[in-house]
Amino acid sequence: MSNIIAVVVTHNRKDLLLQNIKCLLKQEVKTDILVVDNLSTDGTFNELRGYIKSKKIIYYPTKRNLGGAGGFSAGILEACKLGYDYLWLMDDDCMPCPKSLSMLINYAHYLNNEFGFLSSQVLWKNNALSKMNIQKKTPFTKNTDFHSSLVKIQMATFVSLLIKSSTIKKVGLPIKEFFIWADDLEYTRRISVLYPCYLVNSSKVKHNTPLNIGSNIALDEACNLNRYKYAYRNEVYVYKREGILGMFYIIIRLIDHLLRIIFKSRDNKIKRLNIILKSTLHGITFNPKINKI
Repeated sequence: MSNIIAVVVTHNRKDLLLQNIKCLLKQEVKTDILVVDNLSTDGTFNELRGYIKSKKIIYYPTKRNLGGAGGFSAGILEACKLGYDYLWLMDDDCMPCPKSLSMLINYAHYLNNEFGFLSSQVLWKNNALSKMNIQKKTPFTKNTDFHSSLVKIQMATFVSLLIKSSTIKKVGLPIKEFFIWADDLEYTRRISVLYPCYLVNSSKVKHNTPLNIGSNIALDEACNLNRYKYAYRNEVYVYKREGILGMFYIIIRLIDHLLRIIFKSRDNKIKRLNIILKSTLHGITFNPKINKI
């Protein structure tokens, strides 16, 4: 057993998951693999039978679709129960390079393990930065330094994030009630309040998403709109913990996004506006419990 385990959350994306596993098995530094299957119905289990039988992965099926937030919460808890020292978190569409993990571990040792989390530089298919995974220097500003070896940051996504089990025991688990969206921002911010956290630019992974764009409720397809209910609710929860500056940020962002819809949306303007307003109000009273291990 390695002292490192990759925690991969998947749901109905077996082809991407198989690519991800192949990348993980090619790492210079050995890592065990825990696949958290969020009730996939596309034959994921059948595709994984060989890996499970040969013990190349640990398969952890959930009883229902817990969303990304619930999947990571369950996976992190299980990995800690199994006794691993380091957890390497990622989605099933994250494709690590052979040196991705070794670079993170090298800097973990360089820092004498005095860090909250380490995040990889995330690229898209064409080697441009993945727009949805740009780390934040502060809760209000994005990182722009992708050249220095180590860059202090305060927020990152669950696309190649290294954390220690000792840190998890201190801060608890991701909030499963988030379901999707901003669970990683909340969790990494919870960690960075207590510990220094870093982007490791020499650790690179690719995020195999269809398009390299950030989320935009004003321009997104109508079939995707309901998921934004989680986005606005959850981000209000995240930023209201930043005090007055956080609430000011939410108000300015709210006005900006409402104006985007009014002037740029091609359809469903009323629905888009209602989602933002109702979800923002919900976020003000949303107060889920943080579970410890």
